[in-house]
Amino acid sequence: MNKLILLPVAIFVAASALSSCSSCQNEEKEGQKVKETITSGVIDISCDESFEPIMEQEIMVFEAAYPKASIIPYYVSESEALNMLLQDSVRLAIATRPLSPKEEDSFKSRRLKVRTVQIALDGIAFIVNKSNKNDIISVDDLRKIVTGEVTKWNQIYPGSTLGDLHFVFDNQGSSSMRYAIDSLCEGKPLYKGLFAQKSNQAVIDYVAQTPNAIGVIGASWIGNKADSTNTSFTDVVKVMAVRKAPGFKPYKPYQYYIASGDYPLTRPIYMITTDPRNGLPTGFIKFVSSQRGQLIIFKTGIVPWQTNIALKRDVSITDAF
Repeated sequence: MNKLILLPVAIFVAASALSSCSSCQNEEKEGQKVKETITSGVIDISCDESFEPIMEQEIMVFEAAYPKASIIPYYVSESEALNMLLQDSVRLAIATRPLSPKEEDSFKSRRLKVRTVQIALDGIAFIVNKSNKNDIISVDDLRKIVTGEVTKWNQIYPGSTLGDLHFVFDNQGSSSMRYAIDSLCEGKPLYKGLFAQKSNQAVIDYVAQTPNAIGVIGASWIGNKADSTNTSFTDVVKVMAVRKAPGFKPYKPYQYYIASGDYPLTRPIYMITTDPRNGLPTGFIKFVSSQRGQLIIFKTGIVPWQTNIALKRDVSITDAF
């Protein structure tokens, strides 16, 4: 386990090379390249790794519906996903924040129009080892942990024998880490004794093996895949219930409680594109925002943003953006 280290650049370089070869093969059809439209062509997209379970399903269904389309995703940290968009490596990125004014100015200087569409509402989930009996925590306790005021279990749970508290993020530059800085630290620096793995799955694996750890992951990673009702979580780890403040009822990040606002730690999910409205990035955004795409999000256990669309008849990919 590494303390807050960046992912190796070599991984991205190697992936880019593989993507380039794959793109050439996918674009060729009877000796000619497939023309890019809203339902055909080949594109690379960058995506916050927290949302891999969602995007994998969206891409699979989209490509099945439109065989001439190929979407190649890069699952990286949120900061890397947005950097790829800024550097024109991709025309579509998925993240939990819109672009900053400075980032927007960068696109304006290149005469590129940016469009941002919210597609879902996610919850920040906190997980502990199955043997841990302490599965309720407050927002204030979390704030004390991420700022370093609390470093041992018995500071929150008197009588606990777990010793040092290992608080584990997915990776450096992730949306979960940014959320902690923006929403929990209240202007204080993030405690340097916190840890980072390389992915949400790595956090789950670490917590499953470490009795004194708390892991931070996206809510779409904790669902029970065998449960179509989205009312149960994975049994590999234990999901903590979070209370807003002393005296408040604690809630776990079930879909209903994320939607109702009872679960206190939520974040939006955006699709951000520089596509000039007639390309495959636009087509994919329209699909994810349609009834079909929103139902896929619903089945992952988080909250689809276009709930009105999800209740209507299917929306055609050719409808106005």
